[in-house]
Amino acid sequence: MTGQEPSRHEPTGQKPPSHQPPEPAPAPAPASGPARRGLAALSPRYQAVAALAVAVIVVGVGVHLLMVFLSLAPQNTVSKQHGKAIDAWVFPEFEQNWKLFAPNPLQQNIAVQVRADVRMKDGSVRTTGWTDLSAQDGAAIKGNPAPSHTQQNELRRAWDFVTATHTADNRPVGMRGALSEEYLRRIAVMRLYRTDPTSRIGVVQRVQIRSCTINVPPPSWSGEQVPDKPVYRLLPWWTVSAAEAAGGVR
Repeated sequence: MTGQEPSRHEPTGQKPPSHQPPEPAPAPAPASGPARRGLAALSPRYQAVAALAVAVIVVGVGVHLLMVFLSLAPQNTVSKQHGKAIDAWVFPEFEQNWKLFAPNPLQQNIAVQVRADVRMKDGSVRTTGWTDLSAQDGAAIKGNPAPSHTQQNELRRAWDFVTATHTADNRPVGMRGALSEEYLRRIAVMRLYRTDPTSRIGVVQRVQIRSCTINVPPPSWSGEQVPDKPVYRLLPWWTVSAAEAAGGVR
């Protein structure tokens, strides 16, 4: 014995573990060009649909601008020949009122008011107080970011229709005068049935409409003096037809 430890050998037939790093993944093939975005990224079929939609929008906007321009421009050959088509396109949704920018803009507030004779259930007739229809529209418009054209224009246009087709002593001129009375009367009766407590429990027999005109006070620096008292235009009593009185306009 020599006193030395016998050497240790690895078991026969086994190889030491391999620590070679894994082979790197193959690099992606370079792109053939820059990435397509927007309409270019769509398939040809969808590109055709998008192009058609854009063309329709452009044509629609062009036609709308042309119609509005013709409605505001002085009368010419085109507007005379196609006036009905232009009015049908523009009114009432796209009506333009340029009086705000006129040399002498509107300087009055005009309120349309109505009162009625109402037949109650016991047979008696009661006269209501004055209902300010313009104030109702003003309250509906105030604070509303998108008021309806009915609230903005229906009553105003009806009153303008009446004043344009009646004489100074409130007599209707021709068939349009009678038509304007019927139109304004139906609006007034409809509003009364909706908002007036007396009318809602009775039957409206006749109505009377008036306007109240008040001058807008001028600015303090102008030195202009205008009357501040309201001026009334009182129309005669109008009889409500049987169909309207029975609820035909409620």
